[in-house]
Amino acid sequence: MSRPANRRTSAKPRELPRMPDGLEPVYGVHAVRALFERGQPPKVLWIQQGHAEQRLETLLQQAHAAGCELRRMAREALDGVSHQASHQGVIGFCEPLIAENETTLWWRLEQWQASRPPLLLILDGVTDPHNLGACLRSADAAGVNGVIVPKDKSAPLNATVRKVACGAAELVPVFQVTNLARCMEKLKQHGIWITGTAGEADSLLYDADFTVPCALVMGAEGKGMRRLTREACDGLVKLPMQGGVSSLNVSVATGICLFEAVRQRAGVVAG
Repeated sequence: MSRPANRRTSAKPRELPRMPDGLEPVYGVHAVRALFERGQPPKVLWIQQGHAEQRLETLLQQAHAAGCELRRMAREALDGVSHQASHQGVIGFCEPLIAENETTLWWRLEQWQASRPPLLLILDGVTDPHNLGACLRSADAAGVNGVIVPKDKSAPLNATVRKVACGAAELVPVFQVTNLARCMEKLKQHGIWITGTAGEADSLLYDADFTVPCALVMGAEGKGMRRLTREACDGLVKLPMQGGVSSLNVSVATGICLFEAVRQRAGVVAG
């Protein structure tokens, strides 16, 4: 008598909880903590069950004080929302970030009353959210007054950007413009000097004058700036590369260039 064939019953996959409707995840301890520090706490906070609750006790206290909806979740739920990225046991759900428009940009420049001249960062074709987030973090650290990006050639202001930016995505104004070259020409009418970066430039970064009202243009990694963007610049500079590599990651190059502007402006104040 033959034995009955073994029948395998496939386990039904566990259904993960849904994200709160209309909200966007912000994950990682530093990014979520920055929300509380700025007085913009998340509407909902997911904390990983287990040891993470003890490690994140301070965030839990802040969440209770701010009236956040607090949910203790299995790690699988956090992994699903973050797509396996490093969430460090915490995800906050906030209103989505929305870029500002050109009208706001021109209004801010026309109403400029700060003692220091404006410093802007223009990103042409930076489509990787990790690079955009890192650029925003450097921009905040360098005191940049606004980041200008094209609508059609830029990474969205999503959860990855907010994670990498560690809070800077909510601090630095991001202006989306329809036509980047046309925007740059109008910036010149507002007295902004525009310096682009290109490996084939004759001048070095240190030759540029960042003490005046200015904008720094960084192109996409590999391709660099588009032709019309390059032509709209007042001048081009390059980094003095000493080794065998010909270029740097755009976010690294952005940080170096912006802090040259910081150095020059600090010298003006000291003088």
